[in-house]
Amino acid sequence: MEDQLDIRDIELPSQVFDLSFHPNRNFIASGQINGEVNVHSFGKERNTLLMELSHHKKACRAVQFSADGSYLITASKDKSIQAVDMNTGKVCRTIKKAHESPINCLKIINQHFIASGDDDGGIKFWDARTSSSVVEFSENQDYISDMQCDKNNRTLLATSGDGTLSIFNIRKKELVARSENQENELLSLAIIKNSTKVVCGTNNGVLYIFSWDKWADMNDRFPGHPMSVDSCVALTENVICTGSIDGIIRAVTVLPNRFNGVVGEHGAYPIEKIRLSPDKNILASCSHDLKIKFWDVTGFKENTFDCEKKRKRKRKSHQQSDEVENFFSDL
Repeated sequence: MEDQLDIRDIELPSQVFDLSFHPNRNFIASGQINGEVNVHSFGKERNTLLMELSHHKKACRAVQFSADGSYLITASKDKSIQAVDMNTGKVCRTIKKAHESPINCLKIINQHFIASGDDDGGIKFWDARTSSSVVEFSENQDYISDMQCDKNNRTLLATSGDGTLSIFNIRKKELVARSENQENELLSLAIIKNSTKVVCGTNNGVLYIFSWDKWADMNDRFPGHPMSVDSCVALTENVICTGSIDGIIRAVTVLPNRFNGVVGEHGAYPIEKIRLSPDKNILASCSHDLKIKFWDVTGFKENTFDCEKKRKRKRKSHQQSDEVENFFSDL
């Protein structure tokens, strides 16, 4: 797939923790273990380093562009959240002690609100206009591994290393549900099926599938990954891409559950994070090999399983069988 896309790898001096595509330019931001944040342009001819930022004192674990691409929000092990103005390349806002513990993940909810999760299970909602915390939650007992919003930005979901999935009402800024302990670390999540299903990657390689509004326990599980699923993204309403510690990125159809194929790999190096471009045609991945790789995923969008067509084929097959049986019974 990489040869078809023809975008060269971006090589970096240290391990990359997180990636973010610019919403309307061929730019990608990366947060690294040495605290640096880089912004590269990418394309078929060459990749170019546009910004090299060193505003974090410790590892930068989360990066995300704002919806209009004007700002890059970063969060770090140094417990700070900072905003970089993409026009000037300078830090324009800093919250030094955003959390008591190192921050592990970040989610821009809308133009006014941001959510952040830390190593001790704390989650905070921030008002971007005032840089102040508007609500704080401390129900989780272990690190917050991933956070996602539904399409309407009304609900925030968060997975945790303590084995639970938490659901928050964004408007009311309250915790509305929390799953039972699933007895495995929940490492990543994707919302699919028009916000009726939630898929969580786990440390034992099994995908846990939850039904919307039935949060107490998963209602389906899909084993098959040989090792932990550290990152996943929704490619379509039926297909997700998963990044595993075995270094392989896979395309997976959910309900019915099946593996569609290998998107790409980083050899024996674990996948740290995978992210989709705004048009969902390119997937970027980072690993312990100090590289950002780009993969063409357009072919996997079409590799879906149409249950309705299958049911129609079954009905047609039964009808033909009945017609043959009736014919011979008349004879």
